[in-house]
Amino acid sequence: MFNKAVHIISVVTLLALGAFCRASTNDPNDSLALQIYLPREIAIKSDCLTLGQLALVRGSDHLVTKANGTLLGRISIPGQEVVIDRPTVLSRLASNGIPASVVTFVGAEAVKVKQQQQIIKGTDLVARASAFLKDNPSAASACRFEPILVPQDFIAPESGKSIELRPRLVNGSTGNQAKVQIIVLQEGKQIGSREVTFRLKYNCRTAVTLVDIPAGSVINSENIKIVKALSNNPEPSDWKPPFGLIAKRNLPAKTILSANMVAPFSRPLVVERNQSVVIRIEMPGLLITALGKTMENGRAGEYIKVRNVDSQRIILAKVNEDGTVEPVL
Repeated sequence: MFNKAVHIISVVTLLALGAFCRASTNDPNDSLALQIYLPREIAIKSDCLTLGQLALVRGSDHLVTKANGTLLGRISIPGQEVVIDRPTVLSRLASNGIPASVVTFVGAEAVKVKQQQQIIKGTDLVARASAFLKDNPSAASACRFEPILVPQDFIAPESGKSIELRPRLVNGSTGNQAKVQIIVLQEGKQIGSREVTFRLKYNCRTAVTLVDIPAGSVINSENIKIVKALSNNPEPSDWKPPFGLIAKRNLPAKTILSANMVAPFSRPLVVERNQSVVIRIEMPGLLITALGKTMENGRAGEYIKVRNVDSQRIILAKVNEDGTVEPVL
């Protein structure tokens, strides 16, 4: 899961290093000279670069100790590579009181320095967050989690130490999103974190037209079918098939119905408020009529208040389809 920066010394490098060591032991002027072997590249534990960390130094004990402690720079950003060349080494040694005249080099012209580290891939962070969401869903009806953006790789500053990823759900996410924070711990100590945001997908029922449905037609099981589909939003708790509703406009076949395409069936008004109507009572062998005035709008089958013009009494009457009203006795 984690990649480690590894310092590999080739066979050629080992041979050159051996030759350097043999030459340094045979030099009669060791007390006056400083010999420095630079490898092509090296990985170090510290972020502070000293000559002793990235080069092999030979000479008198006093000069070697002084040279090894010479500061050459610092790695300021995780993952950064620093290139130290021979002129830079000579300049820093001179600042530390060691003149260039006593220094000889073998090996590479410059050394590429990296910090030993562990890299946690962004894709691994996504996988860990996704597994966490499956075990601890933010929405019970969510069936799929799609990462909106893969986070940057996380670089742990030291290699060889155990890494733990501890995910937690971030509160305050929107209805169709979930955010998981991955806390990174090394040897039990938090060293950073990354956040992964997911778009949630839900299994929902939806209605699809089977045929062309003209505006004003009633929606029924013959002209639509109910199917399951993925949605960015959860299914409303009060969802039900739109049977009995009216198409508000022409709906072509294979149209996915939405709330703004249909409306409840509404019978037309038969009478309006303040309209003169006939109050009608009909029984076997008996028909009684009177003049009335409506106090409310009314559709066929509805009960409204009507004022009897002759008596000025207010009665409750049922509206008939022919526009007459029938009092409730």
